[in-house]
Amino acid sequence: MTNPDGTEIKIFKPDTTQTAVQGIPQFFGVSENSVGAKNLSLNVTVFGPSGRAKTHYHKDYETAIYTVSGRAALFWGDKLEHEGVLEPGCFCFIPGDVPHVAFNLSSSENVMAITARNDAREQENVVLTPELDTPELDARIAEWQARA
Repeated sequence: MTNPDGTEIKIFKPDTTQTAVQGIPQFFGVSENSVGAKNLSLNVTVFGPSGRAKTHYHKDYETAIYTVSGRAALFWGDKLEHEGVLEPGCFCFIPGDVPHVAFNLSSSENVMAITARNDAREQENVVLTPELDTPELDARIAEWQARA
């Protein structure tokens, strides 16, 4: 059945991951590109052992994350001054325009998370913040990973 606006129910399974703008592998799921969604994206993100994203924010859009497996750390804020850990069963809400970086705490296990955003365009509104990806951040991440 197709709605008057041309949308319809679609069931699909992505075959492979793609690299997101943030530099992490994702199974891109529901989005404007894949199914014609207008206000939503839903993806599965997998961080390999010791993997990390590039520091970024989502312009004008909120993000919700549910951690399925593994342990990831998240730094956020204008100077990445806040810290938290996402473990299996944890939900996380990130308001729009908040710089953040996530990374896998394990050197031997993957982290898998489900990520939803109120942005059907998904990758077009990811803004990288290379000025926050500093040697000091690298050292801080390495310290967290060594303690894990």
